[in-house]
Amino acid sequence: MTHSSFNPTALDYVAGGGLMNRRSLLRAAAIGGGATFAGLTIPKGARADPLIPDWVKVAGARARGYGMPAEQEADVQRAIIEPYKEVAPSFSISGTPHQKLRGTITPSGLHYELHHGGRPDVDPDQHRLMIHGLVDRPLKFDLDSLGRYPMVTETHFLECAGNSLFNAIMPEPMQAGCDVLHGLLSNSEWTGIPMSVLLDEAGVKPEGRWVVAVGNDGPSLARSIPIEKLMDDAILALYQNGERVRPEQGYPMRLLVPGFEGNMNVKWLTSLWATDAPAHTKDESGEYTELLADGTSVEFTFGMGVKSIITHPSSTMTMTGNGFYEISGLAWSGAGPIRKVEISADGGASWAEAELVQPVLSRATTRFRLPWHWEGAPTLLMSRAEDLTGAVQPTRSDWKARYDPSNFLHNNAIQAWQITAEGMVQNVYA
Repeated sequence: MTHSSFNPTALDYVAGGGLMNRRSLLRAAAIGGGATFAGLTIPKGARADPLIPDWVKVAGARARGYGMPAEQEADVQRAIIEPYKEVAPSFSISGTPHQKLRGTITPSGLHYELHHGGRPDVDPDQHRLMIHGLVDRPLKFDLDSLGRYPMVTETHFLECAGNSLFNAIMPEPMQAGCDVLHGLLSNSEWTGIPMSVLLDEAGVKPEGRWVVAVGNDGPSLARSIPIEKLMDDAILALYQNGERVRPEQGYPMRLLVPGFEGNMNVKWLTSLWATDAPAHTKDESGEYTELLADGTSVEFTFGMGVKSIITHPSSTMTMTGNGFYEISGLAWSGAGPIRKVEISADGGASWAEAELVQPVLSRATTRFRLPWHWEGAPTLLMSRAEDLTGAVQPTRSDWKARYDPSNFLHNNAIQAWQITAEGMVQNVYA
């Protein structure tokens, strides 16, 4: 990369390792007369290239009923993770390739999956949702009747409680991309019926303090959820990113519990059973209980902690030469909106505040970015997020100290990327 239009010493550095003022690159572009940072020289004339390419000389393809990504982007896919392929092939995972995406909305076809018993082939005409138990009026809905209710649209993330598990349990850092290391996180626009509307219609009795949500799949996954949360901001999601919720996301309907661990957002929802106490199902007491360092355990840690990852650059990438880059990533918190993200390019010796891309929404991913001048030397990049409650993302050592070594749930520790002098980006513990 050559950048003769710029004088790096004249720019505003705000922290070690080449981190710059959030407006530095825009000012530099203006001073440089609009020159690019790593682009090619544009020849004079109306076209960017005087040679007319072949595809301009023929008629293009006709319109199609459902648009698809370009064939050249065929490698932008979810990472398939099957840890128990031989003994439990129906337990399968796919991770969102954050290192290949920008923005905040996850395309529906790249939203992460985690199936305890495979993806069921649900017949929407036969599927029903029941609200029963401690209610005045037990109700049963089909898809058509639900379509008559008023709906809301909200943007929220979903994150599996086991996201970032390899960084939690592996003694040495796994060299894999964000799709494998942190891919059990996605962010979508969800449209559906506020759960408060349906529960009010059923008339939950005062002693009904919990609701057990059950899925219509093979394992009949079931989770106990406090009634206060369902009445606050939970949604019966029927649409994702404008179209019907996809089969791997719970078609024809799923529960959306903003900010709570992904397993509680029950897919293929078929039953809401109002009770006076949690059911302690296998899906909550057995699989989603955290063991602490002192030998005790913690149950019902619903909310996802404040967290961030730098996605560009990130592990398995290779830098294309020294010079100017934009560091970019995602931050989120189950407790509310992100207040601040800081970036360090010198292993935590100094930090610079990143720009948060607007709008910053509650319980949704926020894109952050910061200009950076990489001089070609080994560099340790990190980000740490703070949410509106004041909670700050912990270091890995602080997070590990709280738990038993076997625990991998709710890992929200700071992620560090090591950039070598050759430009290779590696996963490291710091």
